[in-house]
Amino acid sequence: MLQGALAGLAAGGLYAVLGVCLTLMARLVRVVNFSQAATGMFGAFCAVWLVTNANWPVWIGSLAGVLIGGILAAVIGFIAATWLAEADTTTRSAMTVGPLLLLISLSFILFGNKPLPFSPIIQGPAFTAGSVVISWVTVVTVLLAIVVSVLVSLLLKRTRVGTQLRALSERPTTAELLGIRSRPLSIAVWFVTGLVSALVVVIIAPSQSNDAISLSMLIVPAAASALLGGFRRLDLTVVGGLVLGILDGMFAMVNQISIIRNFLPFLFIVVLLLWRQRKEVWDAAR
Repeated sequence: MLQGALAGLAAGGLYAVLGVCLTLMARLVRVVNFSQAATGMFGAFCAVWLVTNANWPVWIGSLAGVLIGGILAAVIGFIAATWLAEADTTTRSAMTVGPLLLLISLSFILFGNKPLPFSPIIQGPAFTAGSVVISWVTVVTVLLAIVVSVLVSLLLKRTRVGTQLRALSERPTTAELLGIRSRPLSIAVWFVTGLVSALVVVIIAPSQSNDAISLSMLIVPAAASALLGGFRRLDLTVVGGLVLGILDGMFAMVNQISIIRNFLPFLFIVVLLLWRQRKEVWDAAR
């Protein structure tokens, strides 16, 4: 079980990073971005094509793919900031389902529906914990989740841009009246989260199921992670992602219950939703 738990940390770091991106989007631009993982998937697929078909070096092709993922996210953000600036969170979030389906379909057309031969940019064992080998992918994804959450927290609390972003998220109309440029800031948030999503997908894809649907549906465990923090708290989001990855690895080690791992994010979401509604339920019961 310990081996499975440690092995699941790589996936947990992935869920945590994507969950942090979802939390940032929800806090700063009032969107639950269902296309978060899909933009990363498409950027990663572009990286594979550049490496295998255009004979680009792995690192340059990977960086280009990450940049493409960020640009795709920025384009979606431009649409949201231009034509849905006054829409509520539900409408803006529902809009992102369209790019999710579009990117999956476009990936099938351009790259086929088979898993692609990703060239790992990070590989090999980092250290051994007892009898369990911890890979560099696990170390990097977990550290990336922690570093991104810490840097974002510092940015929001200690910098002028962070103050503007918080003002924009909490009082958008007042912020605009004070001269804060809402559209460029919103698009920048989309772009940065798109870069981070594409980066983590490029890192983890060689060791995961890397077809378009599997990578795009990483949004489900990421949303479960973000839900633990209420789409507000970055620290709880990171914890949620790591816990979800550990549980996934533990269940995978036991054949009798391994099928549960396929439904684990949904169970996680249902339990968290019921827990968050407990006060209303208990008040009604009383």
